[in-house]
Parts: sequence; structure tokens; C-alpha cells
Amino acid sequence: QVQLVESGGGLVQTGGSLRLSCAASGRTFSNYNMGWFRQAPGKEREFVAAIRWSGTITIYVDSVKGRFTISRDNAKNTVYLQMNALKPEDTAVYYCAADRRGNRTSKREYDYDYWGQGTQVTVSS
Repeated sequence: QVQLVESGGGLVQTGGSLRLSCAASGRTFSNYNMGWFRQAPGKEREFVAAIRWSGTITIYVDSVKGRFTISRDNAKNTVYLQMNALKPEDTAVYYCAADRRGNRTSKREYDYDYWGQGTQVTVSS
């Protein structure tokens, strides 16, 4: 069992930056592939970024490439999402998720076993 707690959300102006953190409980964090997803009001939850358990592979949705960076610190049981050049369309609740199976980096929600409660990111225009 893994518990995930996100933090770092808030209100920022267009063009600003935020860094989200996701702290995980448990001693096996380094075995988990991790992902970030987001859900905007009235929309379905969508994939944002993911990182392999080793940290060697990362993937992103096209809309955030070049602006967002996912990283992890296995010694601190934490995954991060650095968000730069934020746009109003980035406004959403951001969720981190953990995938305990295999050597993969998935965009699919159903591949993730554990989810955090979410943190709100609001970008004002």
C-alpha cells in the first residue's frame, strides 16, 4: 500500500511557475513508476507526465512539452512536477499516481494503482 500526498498548488499569473510535490509513504517508492494527471472543471482527467521507477525515462503530453519537467528523488520518496510558462488552460486539479507493475512509463489511468487527493493549480490571465 502506498499513500500519496500532493502539495505546491496555488494561484499564479500567466507565465509564472509552480513546483508540485508528491510525497509517498512506504519503503518501496523506488520500485514505482510515477505519473501526474490533471482534471480541469467540466473535463475528464488527462495524463500530464510520467517517470520510470529509475528516473531514466520520462514522457509528457504534447501540450506541456518544453514547459513542464517531471523528476523524482527516491531517497526522499518524492516526485516533482516543475511547471514553467503556465497558461490559463493549465488550470486544473493535479493528481499524482503510482504504478507498481513492471518496467513501463504509462499514459493510461488504469495502469496506476494508487492516487493522491489532488492539489489545485489556478493560472490567471
